[in-house]
Amino acid sequence: MSSDDESGFVVRTISAPDGLRLYARDYSGGNSVTSNLPPIVCLPGLTRNSRDFHQLALLLSRDSTAPRRVITLDARGRGSSAWDDDKSHYNLAVEAQDVLTTCAALDIPKAIFIGTSRGGLVLHLLAASQPDVLKAVILNDIGPVLEKDGLADIRDYLNRGKKPTDWDEAVEILQENHGRSFTALAEDDWRDMARAIYATTDGKVVADFDPAVAAQMESLDLEAPIPDLWPQFEAFQNIPLMVIRGENSKLLTTATLEEMGKRHPGMAAKIAVGQGHAPILHLWDIPAAIQHFLATI
Repeated sequence: MSSDDESGFVVRTISAPDGLRLYARDYSGGNSVTSNLPPIVCLPGLTRNSRDFHQLALLLSRDSTAPRRVITLDARGRGSSAWDDDKSHYNLAVEAQDVLTTCAALDIPKAIFIGTSRGGLVLHLLAASQPDVLKAVILNDIGPVLEKDGLADIRDYLNRGKKPTDWDEAVEILQENHGRSFTALAEDDWRDMARAIYATTDGKVVADFDPAVAAQMESLDLEAPIPDLWPQFEAFQNIPLMVIRGENSKLLTTATLEEMGKRHPGMAAKIAVGQGHAPILHLWDIPAAIQHFLATI
């Protein structure tokens, strides 16, 4: 990554209720300056991990006027969290409980949450079941309606089966999969994305998640109706909310974003220009928009 992604944080290891080991990064957790502000907890997408948030976490935890404690979590089966022998546990309900367990272990009774894609779906569940833990929420390219075109794209690129032999090929694969929707990315941005998605294992560059997670998408029936989460979204009503949408996103449409704003009149919205699903949050003017929202909490 353009910044060292192995420093600036303390590693936290948490045991889930079923004993599975969860991994989290704690930025400025020991800094007393951050103690008077609500911490931020970041939840990544389906096959992504805490590295997606590294550069944003550095920016927010080192902000000169309002530094905050930032926690970035690897969901089970992703990144440095353990893979689950019971693959049926890769579901939103279990992952929501893992978030609550992590917050309890790190003494965080209430936080501002940033949820990218699947992480945002987890937040819909928490809003409906445990709203008291949500001080505020930022949804990154996700809402209560999942468009079939967007789901098909995710299913297809996760199951193309092309594997890199080195980091250059990892970048090429990402550009093949996402180049048309992420038109604004420079070469360094693509390399940062590769370093966040892939890892080196036994000298090989591999996708950093349990293949069983992607296999769920392979069996997705897009001919059947996709249930929406509008009842869960209504639970955000009394929670400060910001939604970031990738300009070229197929998963979160402009129409859904507008309807979200109608149902939550205080909602802040930000378009990530030249990005698709899901926007990279540390680029261009997105951090400033996030910090502006945080200043209102």
